[in-house]
Amino acid sequence: MNESSITLVGNAVTDVRLRSTGAGVPFATFRLASNPRRFDRESARWIDGDPLFVTVVCWRILAENVAASLVQGDPVVVTGRLRVKEWEKGDKKGTSVEVDAQAVGHDLARGRSQFTRVRRDAADRALAAAILAQDDSASGEAAAVA
Repeated sequence: MNESSITLVGNAVTDVRLRSTGAGVPFATFRLASNPRRFDRESARWIDGDPLFVTVVCWRILAENVAASLVQGDPVVVTGRLRVKEWEKGDKKGTSVEVDAQAVGHDLARGRSQFTRVRRDAADRALAAAILAQDDSASGEAAAVA
């Protein structure tokens, strides 16, 4: 099966939201805006193109690391599988664009970052489960997303 892979460079326009599925699998989502720019030689200035807004979905350890590393406004690079979905809610119809992330990182062309390797042990897994449980109870949602 051929899947469309994409790499986007932009800014996180929301904070990362970490949740878990009904089976306890952690996942995180955030919105990313990518805005192309080009230099117009005639006017000698930069011109912004139309922005692209996508929802980035991360799973398992990537979700936990993204939630611990990114905040709204961070410049990021995301690589993953492109998902375009049609939706209908009542009399409204639309299209949503998602990236099922394979890799997420800070855009080092626009700043510095410090990498910390995560060693997973039983204590880390217990802490992650407690954070997920606290987030689920605080939001009042039972995230049953598969």
